[in-house]
Amino acid sequence: MNSFKKMISFMCAHPTAANLLMLLFITLGLISVTGLKRETFPDFSVNAVEVTVTYPGATAEDIESSVCRRIEDVIDSVTNIAEVRSTAMENRALVVVEMVDEGNIIEFFNDIKTEVEAINDFPAQVEDVIVKRINRTDPVVSVAVTGPMSPVHLKFYCEDLKDRLKALGMVSQVEILGFSDHEFLIEIPFYTMMRLGLSVSDIEGAVGVQNLDLPVGSLETRDSDILIRFSEERKTLYALEDLIVISGETGAEIQLGDIAKISDRFTEDEDKILFDGKRAGLLQISKTKSEDALRVLDAVTAFLAEEQTRAPSGISFTITQNVSKVVRDRLQMLAVNGIQGLVLVFFAMLLFFPFSFSFWVAMGLPVTFLLTFFFMKHLGLSLNMLSMVGLLIGLGLLMDDAIVIAENIAAHLEKGKDSFKAVVDGISEVAAGVFSSFLTTFFIFGALALSMKGDIGKVLYVIPVILILTLSVSLVEAFFILPNHLSHSLAGHSSGRRKGRFRQKTEAGLAWMREQILGRFVDAAVNFRYLFVGLVIFAFIASISMIAGGYLKIRAFPETEGEVLQARILFPQGTPLERTEDYVDKIVKAADKMNTALSPLQPGKANLVEHISVLYNTNADAGESGPHVATVSLDLLNAENRSGSMDDIINKWRSLAGEYP
Repeated sequence: MNSFKKMISFMCAHPTAANLLMLLFITLGLISVTGLKRETFPDFSVNAVEVTVTYPGATAEDIESSVCRRIEDVIDSVTNIAEVRSTAMENRALVVVEMVDEGNIIEFFNDIKTEVEAINDFPAQVEDVIVKRINRTDPVVSVAVTGPMSPVHLKFYCEDLKDRLKALGMVSQVEILGFSDHEFLIEIPFYTMMRLGLSVSDIEGAVGVQNLDLPVGSLETRDSDILIRFSEERKTLYALEDLIVISGETGAEIQLGDIAKISDRFTEDEDKILFDGKRAGLLQISKTKSEDALRVLDAVTAFLAEEQTRAPSGISFTITQNVSKVVRDRLQMLAVNGIQGLVLVFFAMLLFFPFSFSFWVAMGLPVTFLLTFFFMKHLGLSLNMLSMVGLLIGLGLLMDDAIVIAENIAAHLEKGKDSFKAVVDGISEVAAGVFSSFLTTFFIFGALALSMKGDIGKVLYVIPVILILTLSVSLVEAFFILPNHLSHSLAGHSSGRRKGRFRQKTEAGLAWMREQILGRFVDAAVNFRYLFVGLVIFAFIASISMIAGGYLKIRAFPETEGEVLQARILFPQGTPLERTEDYVDKIVKAADKMNTALSPLQPGKANLVEHISVLYNTNADAGESGPHVATVSLDLLNAENRSGSMDDIINKWRSLAGEYP
């Protein structure tokens, strides 16, 4: 203890050392805090590999027997497999292989890929076998692009936007939705083919022969080599119309455009998106696990604002499915709560201690948090709701220790000691208690961090880690930085100094509460000790019985109100697109009626439903694609400004939509 007291005395006597250490903490924190990744929750997605096999014309039973079982058999020898899920559907097989937490995902992926590619007895009709890692990206925001143009030109415009978005540097993942593969459709009446003596294979051969872009060799000359290339690829409707189908000896020619109707279209009619009733292209923007969702969102927002000023007339860009907005709202809410708590603690300390004394005690919190941010960045931790909770818990524990130290220093000051000796003796006296309090928290939360497994462990792991980091840094701040600042701030104070009228009234009021209210309650508890103990036991049993009886529900995480509501539609395979469109129209009309009914109840009578998106050929739950699936997505009013719960909105929408026969 003597060596520890000498250390405290040294830091009190050398302001330069304390200030430099504090400046180092602040600098490291400010440099690191801007690079911290921000997200709603820590990443707890499983490492998995997905195998997709396309088998046109096959039934689900055929897919299961000839594709899924073969894949399951060959990957059985791969190590570190936690679970295999196979889904057989018409025309396609989907196999997801999850890896155990301790495995190496790169080796795992390579092993799966090697085994699947070695299969040589798939049916001959199998077209594509794709092996890829999943859960590598997270959605950030989508941008709906609408305008007075054909779907083909709309896709070209979206592709141009995609290229320029990815050139920003902050945006790395952009996918265009709402369009299938582009094709030219050639339609020739049967009687025309019969009249000219042509067959489908004749037309196919003529188009194939005159639609080439191939190297044919090189011509060597004395001066240089000349590369020769046959470039006759038809890329436009007009070029295809000029293609010669039949030519006679007299020079007469029949062009494809003379006998056929050629249209520029997409291969699948059901692959389309409607945004607020208009045909739209959807730019779905995602981020990798290492990228910051809010930085990506800010880059996209700035790009769209600039792009709107130079876009053609009638083109509009609308941000939709903005899942990253929740990140900013939740983090801002927690940050505001933390700042409010810090301010309240500071004013509470002003009731008992001088201003400068209270200021330096409260300043220990931001200094501690800044160095904690430094360690968070270098440990790969992100700034999310749970790490903020860990910081808020640390805020309360830090203030407990700070008040213990401050109160003991004030007690030594009241004994007539000078500020230097009061600070040294006060901190040295409670140092053992403060350190033992830290060890207690360290062992409890450290064991909690090591014992939690599975997805819930990945999520909750961050709370004890952040808390232990914060408390560890706070010990350094309390014993190496705080002593000099308190000694300096108390230099002009003495035990005989007259207290202000406000502090005198505050202390008198607290003394009255201690004697008249708390004191009488303690006296009653002592005098009726058996009754008091019985009431405590009764309260304990009652609290346990509320959980056991189901009155108090247990849930890992509270349900947070989102801002995107989806209806995912699944009909039996083979359902025509017209029937799906009929039901989608019914769902959309129900959403409009719900908006009309609930919007007057919102603040300022704002629209509850801001945008309605219809995504045909998409259903995330079904894992299928085709004309029999669709998703209707509603962008709702901000959760903080919305009246009514999400359950109320869902029930209203469901009741208005009714049943579909």
